[in-house]
Amino acid sequence: MIRTLRTTLAATALLLTFTTAWADTSDSVKALQADWAQAMYQYSGNAKEQALEKLADKARKQAEASAKDADTLIWEGIVLGSYAGAKGGLGALGLVKEAKAAFEKAISIDPKALDGSALTSLGSLYYQVPGWPLGFGDDEKAEQYLKKGLTINPNGIDPNYFYGDFLFRKGRYNEAEAALTKALAAPARPGRELADQGRRGEIDALLTKVRAKRG
Repeated sequence: MIRTLRTTLAATALLLTFTTAWADTSDSVKALQADWAQAMYQYSGNAKEQALEKLADKARKQAEASAKDADTLIWEGIVLGSYAGAKGGLGALGLVKEAKAAFEKAISIDPKALDGSALTSLGSLYYQVPGWPLGFGDDEKAEQYLKKGLTINPNGIDPNYFYGDFLFRKGRYNEAEAALTKALAAPARPGRELADQGRRGEIDALLTKVRAKRG
C-alpha cells in the first residue's frame, strides 16, 4: 500500500500545475508560480523535494496572511500537492489533505478564481489519491469537479489535460484523445512558458499511451 501511495502521489507532483492569465495575478502569486515551475522542471530527486518543502512553507505563510484570497489559496494547494508527490510515502497523505482543504476554501470564496483552477485541482486530487481507508479518492467526485472546471475554462490546457488523464485512467480512450488534443490546441500563457513546455510534454506522452491503447 505504501508503494502504491508513493506512486500515486509522485504522479500528483507532475500533474499539479494551474494558472490563468499572467497579468491577472498578484505579484505574490506570480512569485509562487515562478518558484514552483523552477522547482518542478529544473530540479530532480532530493533537490526537488527540498525546493518544494521550502516553497510549501512560503505558500502556507502567504495563505495565512491572505486567508480570503482565493488565488493564494489555490497556489498553496498546488505547492502542497506537489511537495506531497516529491516526498512520497504515507507521510505525504497529510500534505494532500492540506491541499484539498486549501482548494475547498478557495472554492468557497470564489469558484471562478484563476479560471476555475480550484475546481480542476480538487478534481485531480480525487482521482489521483487512493480511496478509503488510506485516502479520500473518489472517481465520481473527480469527474464532477473536472467538468465544473471545464465549464469555466473550456479551452484551457490544464482542465483539458486533467480530464483527458482521468478519461485515460478510466479506459475511455476516444474521449481522452479528444480532450488531450484540445489541450494541445490551447493558447500559450504569457509568463508561464516553462509550465507550458512541461505540460505539453506530458500531453504528448499521454497521447502516445492513449493511441497505443486504441490500437
